[in-house]
Amino acid sequence: MDLAADFFNQSNALLRKNLILQKRNFLPLFSLIFFPIVLLFLFFLIPTAVNKELDKSSSRPIPHPQEWPALLHIPASRYRAVKTTSSPFMDLPQESCRSTGLCPVTLLLTGKDKSFGLGLTDKMFPKVSTLNSSEVEHSLANMVLGSETAPPYFYFLHPTSFPDLPIYHLQRNQCAPNSTFFIPLRKVQREIRCVRALCLWRNSSSEVNDELFKGYREGNLEKKINEFAAAFDFSNSNKTNFNVTIWYNSTHELARLVNLASNAYLLSLKDGGTKVLLDFMKGMPQPSSNPPRLDVASAFGVLSFTWVVMQFFPMVLTSLVQEKESNLRIMMKIHGLDDRLYWVISYTYFVLEFVIYMLCLVAFASVLGLQFFTMNDFKIQFLFYFIGINLQISMAFLMAPILSNVKMITVITFALLFGSRLSGKSVFEFFLEDTTLSRHWIIVMELYPAFSLYRGIYELAQYSLMGSATGTQGMQWRDLSDPENGMRDVCIIMMVEWLVVLFIAYDIDQQRISSRNGVTARVLLFLQNIWKRSRNGVKRRILCLMLGIWKKSNLKSQKFSAVSPQVENIDVFEEREKVERWLHKPTSIYSIICHNLEKVYPERDGNPKKIGVRGLSLAISKGECFGIVGDSDAGKTSFISMMTGITKPTSGKAFIEGLDIESQIKEIYTRIGYCPQIDLLWETLTGREHLQFYGRVKNLVGPALTQAVENSLRRVNLVRGGVGDKEVSEYSRSEKRRLSVAISLIGNPQVVFMEEPTVGLDPVLRTSLWNAIKHAKQDRTIILTTQSMEEAEALCDRIGVLADGCLQCIASPRELKARFERFEESSTFKDTTPPCQKDELRRLFGLPTSSGSVEK
Repeated sequence: MDLAADFFNQSNALLRKNLILQKRNFLPLFSLIFFPIVLLFLFFLIPTAVNKELDKSSSRPIPHPQEWPALLHIPASRYRAVKTTSSPFMDLPQESCRSTGLCPVTLLLTGKDKSFGLGLTDKMFPKVSTLNSSEVEHSLANMVLGSETAPPYFYFLHPTSFPDLPIYHLQRNQCAPNSTFFIPLRKVQREIRCVRALCLWRNSSSEVNDELFKGYREGNLEKKINEFAAAFDFSNSNKTNFNVTIWYNSTHELARLVNLASNAYLLSLKDGGTKVLLDFMKGMPQPSSNPPRLDVASAFGVLSFTWVVMQFFPMVLTSLVQEKESNLRIMMKIHGLDDRLYWVISYTYFVLEFVIYMLCLVAFASVLGLQFFTMNDFKIQFLFYFIGINLQISMAFLMAPILSNVKMITVITFALLFGSRLSGKSVFEFFLEDTTLSRHWIIVMELYPAFSLYRGIYELAQYSLMGSATGTQGMQWRDLSDPENGMRDVCIIMMVEWLVVLFIAYDIDQQRISSRNGVTARVLLFLQNIWKRSRNGVKRRILCLMLGIWKKSNLKSQKFSAVSPQVENIDVFEEREKVERWLHKPTSIYSIICHNLEKVYPERDGNPKKIGVRGLSLAISKGECFGIVGDSDAGKTSFISMMTGITKPTSGKAFIEGLDIESQIKEIYTRIGYCPQIDLLWETLTGREHLQFYGRVKNLVGPALTQAVENSLRRVNLVRGGVGDKEVSEYSRSEKRRLSVAISLIGNPQVVFMEEPTVGLDPVLRTSLWNAIKHAKQDRTIILTTQSMEEAEALCDRIGVLADGCLQCIASPRELKARFERFEESSTFKDTTPPCQKDELRRLFGLPTSSGSVEK
């Protein structure tokens, strides 16, 4: 009977299981989504508040800007030019003037005609400044005024708007003691303070330039400020030609300097007092306009959005490794779930989950009006995010077979994400904006998936910023052909990496999960090698044949008649007739046939350890419960692992339902059930949901599935108190054990393997579970391993004694009792054989005695 479910049923089982797990793990999923929502809200609220304030202050028109007197920018008294060690000129004032605050304001002059140049400077500044209180505005236009404040770029906020700072008037003579006065300026009393203007001649413009440079802090070794107000180069100026070059500090004072030089030249031509008055300066009228808008998402969201897209990766990887680490992947495979279908459905589920996650975020951000999402073409965004999503999931499937610890994965993935983000911002973006770097190197760096993802988000942000500043659109579909943005290269790189990684990940996954390579053999094997050192220092394995207490009078020399004879030099599974002659029965009545099945494990000292059913052939008929008894190191789990395809046999042959365990293991999985030694369950699923999942895998649907699940819960006593509808995390040890037995029997498998099914149960529950197993064996074959002879006698039709990796004898419980009258039942095997009887016991089973001989 083939119990294999079709593609639809197994897909339905997997999807339902994933959705239930996702629903029960709502808190981690909510935390995953909550962070991006908060981030998007911040990107919405911050610019909204800032833009609101900008609208209040910057959107009002200024039709009539304020008029202000034209001022020179003069150095503060503590920074004005004086004699220093770095300057060779001795005509500068002494440094002591800085302490008294009487240092003059120094201007430098040069040109071809020194006398003509000095004559012009005499006419630039008046000898003594006078102020007509009746015509203040006109008098200020004739005075040379200055301020220590740094001039702004526009005249809406003038230096004279600071009433606590004085306004200086410059003159050639020393200032008189009473040269400071106050005048009403724009309805505010302002202090007008006198300062001397000192004009010094230099022989060339290079000397002027050098001295100006040395006056700045970084231009001299002393790191001192020695500042000049301005400098004039009259070049070849004379009575018929006027040519002047001006050094100045800022555009604010340039108009006043040009006015000083031109008026001085006019006065030199005609002494009648002809000059151009500079009454005031003001900015241009400012019309009402929309202020610049702050777009936080585009300007600062590259790093954050990279994290938003990548944070789903750890969840996918953790989910995959968790099922592998807890051996649930193996459990599903043994119960008939196709590996390829598991891979495809899991991959598709994660892709759909990731796509819905990104679509919701993009839709939410678009509703908020974040320009990073609204200005860029949605088709480009969907293409980019879809490829990036698939690349990340493929990387998770690639890493899952390699990693094996969920806690380690959490640390590694988050460190990887943070490192990728920071390196993308500090390293990759620096090279990206370096125009001198070859674009080929950028492509090489983009081969790292995190950098290619960062590049795509960076380009989307740049296009949205540009579109916002220019009033145009962001990145459109036609922009993919633009080689400057590199978006097309990024999409191609990620798509190629996605397909390559997907292929490699699938290949590695199939090799890892395959029973033929032996990699998964360690998953369900819990074997320990017991060693002791003899007096001569040689390690040897302890032989434990624990069958209770023996007395010499009860031992017989012959072997058990139930032990099958060995067949030498015959491959019993290649010739059906030989097999039937050997067994004296038709092979069709047998569910399991084994011959010399063996697995070799390397020992610590290099000597191999062989475990299996070596030395005889074993046939188990339908409707029979066959028990394998032995201690914890006998090889029971290794035998079950070989029979269920978890471990590849080193030698020997075994058939289940006529199917070879090596070449036809997939077909065998559709016919068997398995109860592992350790309960392999999802903590967040209920017992009923476990049975429904495995029932669908075994092709049960509709009412048949409902009835089978209900019957299974009743047989193992998981109905009373609603235990079957509780999550497994709330189960006791015995309840988990009973659920594992129910899972192994769901779907009417023809052969069931059970590893110590009643371990840890109290006597009442154990008896109840025994009854369920007895009822189940009526129409199927059960292979049961145990350390309890009481359990083996209660359940098994025949018992095989396994010791030291070799099946020593096979007999029914009644034959064992008849052969050994003083056999005492024990709940657990232990070495109780008296030392004087061990050699006789070894001879009984055809094993080497202490003398090294073997008696048949």
